[in-house]
Amino acid sequence: MLRLALILRRSFPRLAGFAMIPLIRALVWLARALGPERSTALGAAILRGVGPLLPAHRTALANLRAAFPDMPDAERRRIALEAWDNLGRTGVEYAHLDRLFDYDPAAPGPMRTEVAGIEHFFALRDDDKPGLIFSAHLANWELPAICAARFGLDATAVFRPPNNPAAARLVQEVRRRSMGGLAASIPGAVFAMRDVVEHGGHLGQLIDQHFTRGVVVDFLGRPCLANPLLAKLARHYDCPVHGVRVVRLPEGRFRLELTPALDLPRNADGVIDVAGAMQAMTAVVEGWVRENPGQWLWMHRRWRPDMLPKPKVVRTAPQPMVEDSQANVISHAASQTL
Repeated sequence: MLRLALILRRSFPRLAGFAMIPLIRALVWLARALGPERSTALGAAILRGVGPLLPAHRTALANLRAAFPDMPDAERRRIALEAWDNLGRTGVEYAHLDRLFDYDPAAPGPMRTEVAGIEHFFALRDDDKPGLIFSAHLANWELPAICAARFGLDATAVFRPPNNPAAARLVQEVRRRSMGGLAASIPGAVFAMRDVVEHGGHLGQLIDQHFTRGVVVDFLGRPCLANPLLAKLARHYDCPVHGVRVVRLPEGRFRLELTPALDLPRNADGVIDVAGAMQAMTAVVEGWVRENPGQWLWMHRRWRPDMLPKPKVVRTAPQPMVEDSQANVISHAASQTL
């Protein structure tokens, strides 16, 4: 009986998660029935009201204080509310991912989504080389993968599955309907990601989250740990690395911006430096965040100083004791050379 109770207690979160599947499906149905504009406005309003009551709001404000120490408190609170607004919209937009991206360079008139740097995208698609793309949790960060699938770029998006199994399952379903390849960032998945690049494909990854076994980079004035996967692949395959971001525009519109290939730092042998490459990518992300701070995920514990590698202590060997008589001899010999 005790063993059964232990098994049930361990399994309860997973079982409860799957029990939520009908509820989440009902919410998705409701969002689609309301349409993108009304449903995303509702999602934004809910999180603007609920978000400040959650512990994650304290994390967001602490992150903002550290990143912008000279900013007035009222401005930091405004940015935190904008971040909750953006997160509420992004969550609801999963129900509309197949409708959000409507960019067509040949079509006249305004569209819901526009793309800047499309020439870099086509060059990446047509150069017959593998490529790497980094991004961040800005605006609706799912749109670049949809753009790649729509325009025939052989790309695989690396994603972190939600902790809730119901949410993970439904998000996976939505992603597979509108995106290309997907690779969950789970133990052992690095081999599948390496195979993507090995066979000439393109790999995209969000690089603005904490990674325990990462390399140290400076982000918004503080050290943190970044996943070195893209830098290691760039070093091994010497392939181009681009950045892509999404900017949320008024009236439910978006702009995707793809950068030219980055000129990554190399060592004396001409090989890409992993830590330097991750710092270069992180610096691009920092510029994006500073430009649109209310569209970034400030609730994430990006900085964890207790997990940074400790500086190595260099121990010197103790000097042997010298007998007084021997010391006198050495001192006398030294004085003869002066």
